[in-house]
Amino acid sequence: MSIEIRVPGLPESVTEATVVTWHKQSGDAVSRDENLVDLETDKVVLEVPAPANGVLGDIKVSEGDTVTADQILALLDEGGAAAAAPAAEKEEKAATTETPASGVDAEEPVTDLSPAVRRLVSEHDLDPGRIPGTGRGGRITKEDVLAYMKDEGAAGAAAAQTAPAPEKPAAKSAAAAEAPTAPQPEYGERPERRVPMTRLRQRIAERLVEAQQTAAMLTTFNEANMQPVMELRARYKEQFQKTHEARLGFMGFFVKASVEALKRFPEVNASVDGTDIMYHGYQDIGIAVSSPRGLVVPVLRNAEYMSFADIENTIADFGVRARDGKLSMDDLTGGTFSITNGGIFGSLLSTPILNPPQSAILGMHKIQERPMVEDGQVVVRPMMYLALSYDHRIVDGREAVRFLVTIKDMIEDPARLLLEV
Repeated sequence: MSIEIRVPGLPESVTEATVVTWHKQSGDAVSRDENLVDLETDKVVLEVPAPANGVLGDIKVSEGDTVTADQILALLDEGGAAAAAPAAEKEEKAATTETPASGVDAEEPVTDLSPAVRRLVSEHDLDPGRIPGTGRGGRITKEDVLAYMKDEGAAGAAAAQTAPAPEKPAAKSAAAAEAPTAPQPEYGERPERRVPMTRLRQRIAERLVEAQQTAAMLTTFNEANMQPVMELRARYKEQFQKTHEARLGFMGFFVKASVEALKRFPEVNASVDGTDIMYHGYQDIGIAVSSPRGLVVPVLRNAEYMSFADIENTIADFGVRARDGKLSMDDLTGGTFSITNGGIFGSLLSTPILNPPQSAILGMHKIQERPMVEDGQVVVRPMMYLALSYDHRIVDGREAVRFLVTIKDMIEDPARLLLEV
């Protein structure tokens, strides 16, 4: 009996998806709940599992095609036997595939690759069977792929070093020409390549332009002395990690400070809905996270009730799942305020763009030692520039400045976070 494999119900506000990768081909035997194909929406990657054991029949759509909810993707012959030719090809591949160094059966990690790993393998034309997996059950992780590529590159460089060096840059020896390195453009060449935007990148572009066009966006700046927080972290980080199994980072302090500031200045936690202002009696704080697919902003729900350990553990989990393409629509939906930390990439100062329909976003930056004047004396302090971009339609400059000063005061005197003063 043939079963229709259809596009699953898409999340609210998502009307279509793109077929990214087929993991099985027509005639392949599949197991129930085995991932058959990845579909990319403008927010998340959806996996479509096999509804039953059987053989994959006709595939109705190709990689790169656009599909809509409930559209037929392929047919599945429930309980059928795989075609002889594909089976023979699999046996031949299994016989010639090199056993990974980890000693784990190559088929296990190869057939269970995360979207991030699959993208790396596809982009660099790698054979997953040759990559040792260090994940659970021998699964290949993104770090395994990067390490493999680094080792291969080092081996190629070593081979190139054994060849005699050319006397002139323009002269190329045969050994150098055969070295496994990426082709370099000749002098005077102007290479270009056109790559379609992913759905996530398209959505990011749309929302950034929307923020610029619909909000009266303005940014105010301040700076915070990070020494009190740094001393507190140094004093308790080991005990904190031992007690809560979480790393004590800076983000926990800024989330806590933001929650208290949002309570004091509800306009910053509000949003515009037509000609109305929607005030939110809760603090759902989005944390900007960089992923292989682009910037995503998963949300800490009811951050006002979260402890430092809850915040740090949840953000760490967001980072892992963003890297592996495992964030759900619920993780990325909503939010009343956002925090972005360009400092981890070395940014000293920037003006973050609003995340509609939110009315404000806090930008953290690189901690840098600078001379400061305290009590008439010049001292060196680890300082961080803070930026608050806000929608001037509902947030006045006075409230925006006082909001940012509140965060500054709490960061420079962390005891305020405990005492809520």
